Amino acid sequence: MTEDDDLAALCAGAGRALAEAERPILEEHGLSMWQYVVLSALSPGAAPSQLVLAQQIHYDKTRLIALLDGLVAEGLVSRSPDPSDRRARVVRLTAAGVRRHRAVRDAIRVAEERMLTGLSAEERRVLRSALARLARSD
Repeated sequence: MTEDDDLAALCAGAGRALAEAERPILEEHGLSMWQYVVLSALSPGAAPSQLVLAQQIHYDKTRLIALLDGLVAEGLVSRSPDPSDRRARVVRLTAAGVRRHRAVRDAIRVAEERMLTGLSAEERRVLRSALARLARSD
């Protein structure tokens, strides 16, 4: 790959490399990529409903139930009725979920730093900032 490649090809290649670096970390912590995505989405605070969570992570709402069931069974996530709408379920991390998410995130950050060793601190900051803006543009 070169700098002249399409942006999508560059991002896809980088994404594959990062996902491969994260895979053993996730396995070590007993999580799938999607489970980690859910824990990350919930780390700032509870999702007001399972539907909102599915929309936030761009995941099929009908498949989210099984994903959440697994996280609930492991004690990482809780679901409780929304006091204002008993049909909706508020989804939040448990204390164990917070600890597991933090451990995985910290290990992933170490792996990312290894992958980015050829970039200066400023280049890393610019890369993260640009990718965050691109990710929000959908």
